[in-house]
Formats: sequence, structure tokens, C-alpha cells
Amino acid sequence: MSSYSGRVNPRERRAARHRPPNPEAGAGPRPRRRKAPITVEQVVDTALGVIATEGYEALTMRRLAAALDTGPASLYAHVVNKADLDELLIGRLCAALVLPRPDPAAWREQIRDVCVQIRDQYLKYPGISRAALAMAPTDLETVRVSEGMLAILLTGGVPPQTAAWAIDALLLYVAAYCLETSIARQRAADDDTVWVRDRDELLHRFAALPAETFPHTTRHAAELTAGEGHDRFDFTLALMIDGLAHR
Repeated sequence: MSSYSGRVNPRERRAARHRPPNPEAGAGPRPRRRKAPITVEQVVDTALGVIATEGYEALTMRRLAAALDTGPASLYAHVVNKADLDELLIGRLCAALVLPRPDPAAWREQIRDVCVQIRDQYLKYPGISRAALAMAPTDLETVRVSEGMLAILLTGGVPPQTAAWAIDALLLYVAAYCLETSIARQRAADDDTVWVRDRDELLHRFAALPAETFPHTTRHAAELTAGEGHDRFDFTLALMIDGLAHR
């Protein structure tokens, strides 16, 4: 049990987040509160603030405790560990997503829109998509999103097994795309490596390769370096979704 007298063990609190709300909960006696207590919401808000300004890699329990002006040990009254914190962070981002009413005539556009919303949430917080990788979707907000995506695909006529694996593939791609984008931006900023982000520099490097050794790369350097903004993201997403339609 937690060393904080009268408080719910954080593991129990974590388990409770994975269960639907109980309208009868809270009818019992209220736990004793200390002056100006740190709340789970405050922990998540502060963690997101650290990530927004310093990147996900900077977020440690010690760094978070410092931002909250407390000791690392006190955080464990609210979160079980870093993995639990990651789950809370992704759950918060998922809570901001707007899920449409599934429409069989527009399911492809709908599933794409959900993925774009996830992408935009991830890119607000550099590197945070790393927290979503290898995460079991048990938080109620993350399950809400997977439930919504599943409903869209099933409404579009995608078989259940294919839909289930497609959701996994789509979420994996979105997370990987956002993580790569964050890493590239950070490298360009920290190391002043212009070629990481500059298409003209990459085009020049590819075109300068010996043609006899790299005939296709030199010939198609323009195609290999093409794309602005999220063009590649849109292309890959369309490729995946269209593939589901053809199946």
C-alpha cells in the first residue's frame, strides 16, 4: 500500500481508470487531503508542458518532479511508474479526438481524418508518439479511439480480423511518422544538419553519386526527394486505406 495514509494505492487508481465509471463510486467517505495536493491532472498537464518545450526524451520522473516543485517519490502516489505516465499522456491526447458517426459511404475519409487528428496531436509534443509504441490499449480514452476506428472500418465492410490488424498498422505508422518527424526536426535544430530537412541539399547529394554505381538513385533523385509538408504521410495513409477497400 502507499505510504500516504488514507489514499488509494496508485496501482488501484490505475486499474480504476481502465474500468467504466461507477455512478455509485464516491459515495463512501472522502480520503484525507493534504494542503495544496498534487493531482493526476496536474501531473499530466505538467508532463505535457515539459514535452512541448523540451521534447519527450527530457521527460523523466525526476524532471517532472522538479517541474512540480516536489520530490520524485511523491509522484508515485499518483502514477505507478513511467509506463503508467505514458498511458496517461496518450489517453489525454486521445480524449481530444473527435470520432465521427460511421458512414459506409465515407468510411475511408473518416478513418483518414482520425489518423490525421492523432498525427496533429502527436506533433504538438515532440517525440511523444514513442510513448504510444508497444502500448496495450487499456486506458478508456485509447480504447474509445480504437473502438471508433473499428466501428468505421466494420461499417465500410472491412472484415473484423482485417479491421483489427489494420487499426494496429495505421496507429503504428502514425506513431512512427510522428517520431521520425520529431527526431529530424531536433537533429536539424541541435546539429545544424541542414540536409536532414532540406530537399535541395538531399537532391544535390543523390545527384552527385556515381551513376554507374547508383543508376536508379541518380536518375530518380527528384522523385526520391519529392514531397512537401505531409505529402508522404497522405500518400502512405491513402495506400493503406485503399488497400483495405480492395481487399
